[in-house]
Amino acid sequence: MSEEEPRRPRTGRETAVYTHGHHESVLRSHTWRTAANSAAYLVGSIEPHLRILDVGCGPGTITADLAALVPRGGVTGVDRAPDVLDRARATAAGRGLDNVRFAVADVHALDFPDGAFDVVHAHQVLQHVGDPVGALREMGRVTRPGGLVAVRDADYAAMTWYPRSEGLDAWLDLYRRVARGNGGEPDAGRRLRSWALRAGFTDVTATSSTWTFATDEERAWWSGLWAERTLASAYAARAAEGGHATAPDLEAVSAAWREWGRSPDGWFGVLHGEILCRKEAAGAGAGGAAAPAPR
Repeated sequence: MSEEEPRRPRTGRETAVYTHGHHESVLRSHTWRTAANSAAYLVGSIEPHLRILDVGCGPGTITADLAALVPRGGVTGVDRAPDVLDRARATAAGRGLDNVRFAVADVHALDFPDGAFDVVHAHQVLQHVGDPVGALREMGRVTRPGGLVAVRDADYAAMTWYPRSEGLDAWLDLYRRVARGNGGEPDAGRRLRSWALRAGFTDVTATSSTWTFATDEERAWWSGLWAERTLASAYAARAAEGGHATAPDLEAVSAAWREWGRSPDGWFGVLHGEILCRKEAAGAGAGGAAAPAPR
């Protein structure tokens, strides 16, 4: 296998293990996410009447933001983890939204009819699945002709920080090994366009955007959640159980995160790949008329 397509073990129905789990330190990160900081590449294409499917919705903060943008439409949020959907329902209820619902689902086999949605969205999902190309095909199946599949994923190998830290170098190497050991692809961001083309999409717009953590508050938050995640989350357990790290290794990585977080000139950048895939209009073959925007 080439460097661009490392061999990854498969599990079950081509579904990888979710590396992070839902420890409080993980949910603290997930509930920070909004449509503004995590789906800006999509927001400009959303109209008030659209039907949206949010795949891998987690605690539902992005889902709720999308629902607020479609007051004459609706949003369905799905996730493989039933427990996290309780958080999502509470998020929607707390905002007084009545056009959003939630269900348990697997992106490889969505329990919806063909063309059920105008937009199908997934944030930080494809890096964790065993068959991202198959997942994109399934997302496309439930998108109506002329609709959009929108995907955004981080690219771990492209993450960068200052000041230099051998401990964070060790963290990045460890995380990528654990994620691939679980059947995922941590460097998903750079691969999204390739996966979409292999899934059969012909109209793919690829962009990128970043998260930046540099203020005292941002560094404390970002370093703190990773320091905790390294010791107490499902990721920590999988790192140890998979033979990727010993308990002292994990302690050292956690301490490195704390040390970086105390650096007054510290800076951390997270690069994301993004794709907007327009589903070909019914009856339009190769070279046919361009599909209209969702209306």
